[in-house]
Amino acid sequence: MKLIDNQGEPVDLARRRFVQGITTYGALASLGLMTPRVLQAALNNTLSSDLPVLEGPNFDLTIEEVRVNFTGRPFQGIGINGSVPAPTLRMREGDEITIRVTNQLKVTSSLHWHGIILPENMDGVPGLSFAGIQPGETFVYKFKAQQNGTYWYHSHSGHQEQSGLYGALIIEPRQAERVKAERDYVILLSDWADASPQHIYAKLKKLSHYYNTRERTLGDFIRESQQDGLGKTLKNRQMWNDMRMSDRDISDVTGKVYTFLANGQTPKEGWEGVFRPGERVRLRFINGSAMTFFDVRIPGLKMQIIGSDGQYIRPVAGIDEFRIGVAETYDVIVQPPAGAYTIFAQAIDRSGYARATLTSQAGQRAAIPALDPMPVLSHADMGMGGIEMGDMAGMDHRAMGHGSSYQPRVEVKMGPHIDMMATNPQVRLNDPGVGLRNNGRRVLTYADLRNLTPTRDKRPPSREIELHLTGNMSRYMWSINGVSFMEAKPIALKFGERVRFTFINNTMMHHPMHMHGMWSELETGDPNYLPRKHTVVVQPGAKISYLLTADAMGQWAFHCHMLYHMDGMMRTVVVA
Repeated sequence: MKLIDNQGEPVDLARRRFVQGITTYGALASLGLMTPRVLQAALNNTLSSDLPVLEGPNFDLTIEEVRVNFTGRPFQGIGINGSVPAPTLRMREGDEITIRVTNQLKVTSSLHWHGIILPENMDGVPGLSFAGIQPGETFVYKFKAQQNGTYWYHSHSGHQEQSGLYGALIIEPRQAERVKAERDYVILLSDWADASPQHIYAKLKKLSHYYNTRERTLGDFIRESQQDGLGKTLKNRQMWNDMRMSDRDISDVTGKVYTFLANGQTPKEGWEGVFRPGERVRLRFINGSAMTFFDVRIPGLKMQIIGSDGQYIRPVAGIDEFRIGVAETYDVIVQPPAGAYTIFAQAIDRSGYARATLTSQAGQRAAIPALDPMPVLSHADMGMGGIEMGDMAGMDHRAMGHGSSYQPRVEVKMGPHIDMMATNPQVRLNDPGVGLRNNGRRVLTYADLRNLTPTRDKRPPSREIELHLTGNMSRYMWSINGVSFMEAKPIALKFGERVRFTFINNTMMHHPMHMHGMWSELETGDPNYLPRKHTVVVQPGAKISYLLTADAMGQWAFHCHMLYHMDGMMRTVVVA
């Protein structure tokens, strides 16, 4: 990331931080404002030099406009303490945390502590848990750090995270770490646009596939006809035309406007982390993007997955690749021999990538792999497993499932705001997802996840809440059960009850569903070790479920974390 000074000249942030850091670290340590661990880590290059790191339990954060240059031209972003992305916050489990946040913008702002269990009025959702932080005002967040692990924080106001208002949040355990590592790096993935979020959203509303530059062409038709035969190709095209959909609608917003970042560094610059050969390196991956799923691999290294959404899981070794949805986090251990290794995070639609480097010699780089072929959606991704194209003639594609053998157990409000209903949604925990199937690499799936410690609440659920994720892609409208957030009633939970949430995705998009204030315990097959997550990805045309104990009184936001889906695909959950 490049900052621009008042004269319009680029600021060499890495050099400035290095020069300032040598003296600043010593001064802070002498004043008792930096712990020995952080000082030693900084001097040993075990913390990223690209993003500022602030140590708790007390923090002073200023939300402000920041002029940046990621693409070769200056643009106005929104950052914290002059940094885009925002500084990494480090705190310790058990500490009483105080975060003073001053808003220097001309509009209301906020900060939400994603995945952190805390009181309702500290959650940071304007209009729900508090009034927001008005221009010129300071809001003081106070809560006890009740957990440890890898998390992040971001604005919950006006799509501001698209403009840079997001950062990593690391809570260190009160006791010794369960997993030992000599190096500890945060890898914060994100997407940047030289455009305001309002501009992007307006484009999507006018033309939902505005940013999709890979729609089918005449050349594709000729090639498919030669491969599959003219009749089958015509039927296939007719099916998609009738639905007014495209099997190449993988991402709403793509590399046409996005530059993909790793720790605030563009693919051209690339973030760098140094290690000594044979060391165990912990990589804390955070997807802080607005709209981008990333598929992550490190060619030449096997990964051991040790954490998901801040919680330790039973280690999953031998992994070549994993998909990280918007707002998810994964903790990874690698033990590289001497050399350089590219951390390659390609966007799910293959329209670009973020990259970083692990190296035993500063400045050494590894080859950057080619992007995989662009994925194409299948029948399973449409919730039509087992249905042949020839069987689809005459179906009402504007409201699939309406009048079919699949009858939802909840009332879904049909209408022009829904253009598809899955006819045969399946639980696909073992499915790595579109673009990752049969690629010759071992890919992590949700079926691999088991919590490291036993499930705390082993009561069976007293009831099930079924939610259909719905939308109309051509009109770019998103909803739950066919009802938008503004028209919906809250979901009422009784304090202490155990509930199953079941999601059925009736759309062709991935939806990372985020519950504030409470853990989502994903049902992956072993009820004794349910993995605790704060964000659960629901694949296109699929169903998935998790258990929840309503152990937090108050009003909580519950929504899809795709930034431009959130306005409609959201609910208030009231625990009383």
